[in-house]
Amino acid sequence: MKKWLCAAGLGLAMVASAGVQAADKVAVVDVMSILQKMPERDAVAKKLESEFKSRATALQTEEKAAQDKVKKLQTSGGSMKPADRTKLENDIKDFQQKAAAFTQDSRRREAEEMNKLVAKVQDAVKTVAEKEGYSVVVKADAAFYVNADSNITEKVLAQVK
Repeated sequence: MKKWLCAAGLGLAMVASAGVQAADKVAVVDVMSILQKMPERDAVAKKLESEFKSRATALQTEEKAAQDKVKKLQTSGGSMKPADRTKLENDIKDFQQKAAAFTQDSRRREAEEMNKLVAKVQDAVKTVAEKEGYSVVVKADAAFYVNADSNITEKVLAQVK
């Protein structure tokens, strides 16, 4: 009798939980598509380009000189005075450090600006989800199958614009 009651209770719990899950509305959103179509994307790209343009130009000029130094080191490095060889090696290392710092700085700034855009998309997703009554929103690339009615990408894009 105890086993029968336990089984019946377990069955009722499963039916109740299935009913709760069926009541949840799930939507999907293609975040990358939204980010690519956002009007702010071009403005951010121009802002970053102007921010790093002078450093990029200076590095391009220094790159030519560094390449010349590398060639000189390769061709006549064995016959050079140790002090001259060390100076060329240090100059090349300095350029490499400047280039690495530039790359790191530009990637950091790009990530900062991208995070601002992603936050704006997240706010729009939340707004659309609350308005439409969705309890869960999943990124489109994480879903195996999506009913077209559950895709809220265009609605979020309209909210962002």
